[in-house]
Amino acid sequence: MKFLPLIAALLVILALGAPAHAQAQDPIVRGHALVKEFCGECHAIGKTGKSPHDDAPPLRRMSRTFDLDQFPRTLIRGISSDHPDMPQVKFSPQDARDVRDYLRTIQE
Repeated sequence: MKFLPLIAALLVILALGAPAHAQAQDPIVRGHALVKEFCGECHAIGKTGKSPHDDAPPLRRMSRTFDLDQFPRTLIRGISSDHPDMPQVKFSPQDARDVRDYLRTIQE
């Protein structure tokens, strides 16, 4: 009986942690987090809004110039640009697919 409060507390902690863990595994949620971290400083990363950097196109228009099915290959090899502000970024295969899956949700 004296362990009952401890067991109850552990069950509450596990129940509260489960949705966050499940959400972290969602490819679109992970893709959004990656795009926000690596691209959001310059590019608009949502369905609306202006890019923080004037020369950075909004990512919601990406499918106009890139085949999103092929885009993970580019992310895995590493994106580089002639633009001096654009860093070179490489993604793991899973992260690249998650980014693509997120980008599909915001395309115009």
